[in-house]
Amino acid sequence: MVTPDDPNLTLSRVMPLVYDELRRIARRCLAGEKGGRSLQPTALVHEAYLKLAGEKNRPWKNNAHFRAIAASSMREILVDRARARGAAKRGGSRVRVTLTDAVAPSGPPVDLLALDQALTRLGALDPRQARIVELRYFGGLTVEECAQSLDVSPATVKREWSMARAWLKGEMKSDDVGES
Repeated sequence: MVTPDDPNLTLSRVMPLVYDELRRIARRCLAGEKGGRSLQPTALVHEAYLKLAGEKNRPWKNNAHFRAIAASSMREILVDRARARGAAKRGGSRVRVTLTDAVAPSGPPVDLLALDQALTRLGALDPRQARIVELRYFGGLTVEECAQSLDVSPATVKREWSMARAWLKGEMKSDDVGES
């Protein structure tokens, strides 16, 4: 039997094993979108699949590694769509999402483009903190899964996650970043 942690999995073999989980993550990412939703969770997962399929012979170390890479793809897709929509409307409505510790929308939405720009700046200062935010928010990974993916302790992930949220809150100059 094939498991998501089999190091020899190809994209076509791992996708059915994590498809439902990726759809849950996509639903959370899209839940805070303001106005009419232009992208459904299933479509986001499928776009991420196509993006990942373009990367030939990429080995997946384990389930957490695959989810981390899928999270990066989802982030890129959402940001690209938000940019296109904003460009088409000359600064029109932006995609709004929430950033909480539980990675579920429960507070005020966060501007996805502003978050992406802040994450890029954070990545220049502290790549690991930016990656933790990406893994937790876009990938839905737990503290333990982040630790495994980054090869650090869970305590390090918790500390870095807390610092990254505080930095993002200040950088985005709003209270939109989750406190949990």
